[in-house]
Amino acid sequence: MNENINRSALFYGSCFALITTGFTFSIRAGILPQLGAEFGLSAEQLGFINSMWFLGFPISMVIGGLVYHTVGPRIIMNIAFVAHALGILLTIYAGGYTTLLISTLLIGIANGCTEAACNPMIADMYSGVKMNKMLNRFHMWFPGGILVGSLISNFMTNLGFSWQAQMWVIVIPAITYAFLFFGKAFPKPHVEGATSISQNLKAMFSPLYLFLIVCMTLTAITEFGPGQWVGIILGSSGAEPMLILALTAGLVTVGRFFAGPVVAALGQTGVLLASAIFAAIGIYLFSTVTGPMAYVAAVVFAFGYCYFWPVMVGSVAQRVPLSSALGMSIIGAVGMFSSSIFQPIIGNWIDESRATYTAQGLTGNALELATGQDTLEKMIAFPAILIVLFTILFFWQKNSKKSKEMEMAVHH
Repeated sequence: MNENINRSALFYGSCFALITTGFTFSIRAGILPQLGAEFGLSAEQLGFINSMWFLGFPISMVIGGLVYHTVGPRIIMNIAFVAHALGILLTIYAGGYTTLLISTLLIGIANGCTEAACNPMIADMYSGVKMNKMLNRFHMWFPGGILVGSLISNFMTNLGFSWQAQMWVIVIPAITYAFLFFGKAFPKPHVEGATSISQNLKAMFSPLYLFLIVCMTLTAITEFGPGQWVGIILGSSGAEPMLILALTAGLVTVGRFFAGPVVAALGQTGVLLASAIFAAIGIYLFSTVTGPMAYVAAVVFAFGYCYFWPVMVGSVAQRVPLSSALGMSIIGAVGMFSSSIFQPIIGNWIDESRATYTAQGLTGNALELATGQDTLEKMIAFPAILIVLFTILFFWQKNSKKSKEMEMAVHH
């Protein structure tokens, strides 16, 4: 069905689209202080601007998943490019708070379209272990984009470049993916029955898909939660937060590149279980160590969350195939919503810990260090629960496989 597809061009185009997503995440974070100073924005207003990125992402992922089989990945990626272009230009020529809200929402929508179109497209172009390998190689470019974008933003800021000049940099990967996609034939779904939304929804109400949804809420907050708050500890412990960010993003990029043999050796459930164990150890180390040992904790934590997102998406594609593009989009959207929902909970933990340690007489760096470490200690609960859930999934899928083999043997 898909013999005439230029898989290389489509895959590399998908990677550059995800690099664009990574750039919008890191470069916009890098210019946030400049935006606040130029437009006289409060921290709360900057927070609302950031929240638009997370709001647009799941909205377009869900809608993209619903219409994927109707309009196809080409149209969804055309919308992504238009939204990226408008979002970047509206940011560069922003007149104030409202324009920045709209521009960031557009960028979030573009990023969600990328996930909604490229995940199922890659799953349709490849199968089995190859599909897991390519999905991981695709997803490595989100942390890869964050790594490169962070370094570019830091470099340009130190050299005195304006925030507008930094936003123009995002145009480069955006134009690249548009060029790679231009005029190409796109794949059609190869799962029989997957084009029916009723069939997709029926598959999504299966016990396995619902179980994976629960797991996704915890894998997402395990991945994105500690990263949002780790600066509290590192700022008081002697480690350099930007180096920690670069180290973890770099390790995740490399890890996802070599995901193929890892998934082939351990299987999807084996990789997820091992990841949960490493993530729990990494967060525990973050909650106890100071100074150079924080870099060791970063290495362990990076290997912990490295495979979560792409292997969860791959599990849906491989184990609940009839959920199709909608199933993959919904589980990604759930991960993003989970990340936003848990943030105020984590913030409340920080407030409570700070109040407790203030009452005990701690001040300054000692107070911030104790507060941060106590909060991260609570975050160990996320991967700890995942260890239990992925152990259940491991034996559940192992028994399911044995049952299918016995059925086939009897039938034969």
